[in-house]
Amino acid sequence: MHNFKNLIIWQKGIELVTEIYLLSNPYPKEEIFGLTSQTRRAAVSIPLNISEGSAKSSNKDFARFLEMSIGSSNELETSLIIARNLAFIDDKTLFEYQQKITDLRKMIFKFKESLDS
Repeated sequence: MHNFKNLIIWQKGIELVTEIYLLSNPYPKEEIFGLTSQTRRAAVSIPLNISEGSAKSSNKDFARFLEMSIGSSNELETSLIIARNLAFIDDKTLFEYQQKITDLRKMIFKFKESLDS
């Protein structure tokens, strides 16, 4: 069992959630139950799965939750691409967040690999 609050991947995930909430605040009001909600839920799912997985009794179970975090990061990136296509964010912002998401995804993957060995 791991203390999730000490995991850098969880800390980075929490930071990303805060940034995504701020980024999505100006989305059109009609998207509050659409893309805004979906984007936020995908972001929140990343650290939530890390924290839930950290309580599992085996590394194999924890690794499964880390895979879900990686999947949520893919979902988040896709929702930001959609937001860019709808002109809710610009290309520069999309690129900036794609880098952050990719960096976090790599960190989660490396941590997962360390559990597998």
